[in-house]
Amino acid sequence: MKRIVSFSIVTLLLLSLAWTPGISQKAPDVLAKFIEANGGRKAMEKIKDQTFSGTFELVSMGMEGSMTFYFKEPNKLRQDMEVMGMLITSAYDGELGWMINPQTGTVEELSEDMQAEIEREALSSGFSLFLYPEKYEITYKVKGKETIENIDCIVMEQIFSDGHITTMYIDSETYLLYKTKEMATGQMGGEVEQEVFVSDYKKVGGVMFAHTITIYHDGEEFMTATVTDVKYNTGLEDSFFEMEK
Repeated sequence: MKRIVSFSIVTLLLLSLAWTPGISQKAPDVLAKFIEANGGRKAMEKIKDQTFSGTFELVSMGMEGSMTFYFKEPNKLRQDMEVMGMLITSAYDGELGWMINPQTGTVEELSEDMQAEIEREALSSGFSLFLYPEKYEITYKVKGKETIENIDCIVMEQIFSDGHITTMYIDSETYLLYKTKEMATGQMGGEVEQEVFVSDYKKVGGVMFAHTITIYHDGEEFMTATVTDVKYNTGLEDSFFEMEK
């Protein structure tokens, strides 16, 4: 939505270290608990593609619509969003980002800035960057703790090879993702601070999936989304993500 956001579906299993106030944890320890809480490495490795659908509201514009997101490991993404009778499609095929202009119906490559953003979003939509961070040149750093709305969170930075940083806020009791924060492209094309809150976790195919997403841009509520259906391993073909002719 990652952008709608990056609805990041998270986790990774390495080591285990109990959370104790006052004791600093290292990134591998946090990732280990993270993946364990979300279903575990074995369950995640079985998922090769994801399809989820639902509804959304663009709060600032007073508009509602429906959405369907498709993802194939490790980094193929397609987003179809329908609002006011218009279908807005954007996708990344693993190398190239493109969209269908809803006003003209023409297929266009994304701008350079948007290429970088959708590439990160595509990788962030799956499990690979948590399961195999070294392979995708992702590093993690634990930055401390922070309490948000009475939720004690572990704060961890997710650093991409291009220097982009997504800050993750992980519930220190459940080890489920509570919030992410990063710089993203806003509605008017400029850069905004984007905060994404995820909640209403349900287990689907052995993996925890957040069914409610709320996005803020520069502190103002931008969009809410509700996921109503989640499917794994439907056999999505690579060609489904490729730029349409």
